[in-house]
Amino acid sequence: MRVALVIYGSLDTISGGFLYDQKLVEYLQDQSDPVEIISLPWRSYPRLLLDNLSPALYRRLASIDVDVLIQDELCHPSLFWINRRLKKRVRFPIVSIVHHLRASEAHPAGVIGLYRLVEREYLRTNDGFVYNSRTTRQAVEALSRSQLPGVVAFPSGQFRPVIDSTEITVRAHQPGPLKLLFIGNLIPRKGLHTLLDALESMPPGMAALTVVGGYLSDSHYAREMLTRMRTRMRDSKQPGCIKFLGALSREELAGVVRTHHLIAVPSSYEGYGIVYLEGMGYGLPAIATTRGAAGEIITDGQNGYLVTPEDPAALAAVFATLAINRDRLAALSLAARSRYLDHSTWEQTGDLIRRFIHDLAFGRINGV
Repeated sequence: MRVALVIYGSLDTISGGFLYDQKLVEYLQDQSDPVEIISLPWRSYPRLLLDNLSPALYRRLASIDVDVLIQDELCHPSLFWINRRLKKRVRFPIVSIVHHLRASEAHPAGVIGLYRLVEREYLRTNDGFVYNSRTTRQAVEALSRSQLPGVVAFPSGQFRPVIDSTEITVRAHQPGPLKLLFIGNLIPRKGLHTLLDALESMPPGMAALTVVGGYLSDSHYAREMLTRMRTRMRDSKQPGCIKFLGALSREELAGVVRTHHLIAVPSSYEGYGIVYLEGMGYGLPAIATTRGAAGEIITDGQNGYLVTPEDPAALAAVFATLAINRDRLAALSLAARSRYLDHSTWEQTGDLIRRFIHDLAFGRINGV
C-alpha cells in the first residue's frame, strides 16, 4: 500500500501529535508500505490560508502516485480548498489524522468564527478519519455536522518503562517535598501559569516543581512564564523548588520522569494527552483537567485527579493532600502504573490504523 502523509515542518518536532505521526510512519514502513512525507512550512495563519492558492502545492498533491493520502489535521488551513479541487481529480481517498481541533481551543471572539468555518470546510473534504480519542471524534462530528468512516486509535507513549512496585512505593514515601513534573511547550493551553499559581499558594517546602518543555523566544506567554520561574528560583525561601530544564532528549526525559511523584499538566484542553500516559508508565499519577480527553486516561481519585481548568486552588488542595498522605500517593502511583500496563501499544495502534486505511483505499468501506 502506497501512502503519502502531509505535515507541517518535520516529523522530529517534539509534541504528542508529531510522535503519533512518527510512530504511524514507522509502523507502515515496517509493513513494507512506502510512505512519502510532504512537508509544508510553518507560517502565520493568513499565510497558511494562501497555500490553497498555490499551483505548485496543488500539482504536487494531484500527481502523487499513492493508494491513500493521509493529512495531519493540523494542516487544515493550507488544505481546506485544495482538497475540494483534489477530490474532483484523484481516485485515492483523503484521510485526516485528528489530534485535536483548533476550534476546541480557547481563542478570541474575533477569530474563533473564522477558525471554525475553515476547519469545518476542511473536515468535509475528507473521506475518513483517524482519531486519537473518543472525545476528538465527538468534536469532529459535532463541528462537521456529519459522520464519515473513522477509527479511534489511542496513542501510546515514547518510553518503554521498566519499573516495579517496590521502587514506586519507596519513591512515594521518600521524605521531602512532593515532586511535581510539568512536561509541555510553554503555551497558554498547557496551563503552566495555573500550576505556578497553585505552587505559590502552598507552604514553602511542601512541593517542588520541574518544568520540561520548549518555547518560542518571541512568545509573550513564554517570556512571562520564564520570568516567573526565574523570580521564584531567585527569591524563594526554599532554593530549588522550581527547576526549568527546557527541551530534553528522550533518554534524558525518561530519567527525569522516574524521579518524580506526579505528572501535572493542567491544560485548558487536550485532544488526548500522551504525556499523562507516559508519566503513568513510571507510576506517576496524572493531574489534568476536566476539559478534553484526559478523562479517557485518568480515573479521578483512582490513578490521578481531574480538576476544573484555571483552578489553582483545586490543584493546591490535591498537592497538599498527597504531600501529607504518602500512603495515598503510593496507592495512586501503583494504580497509575497498572493503567499504563493495560493500555494499547504503538504496534496495536499502527495495526488498527493500517487496516482501516487499507480497507478505505481498496473499497471495503462504503459508509459509516
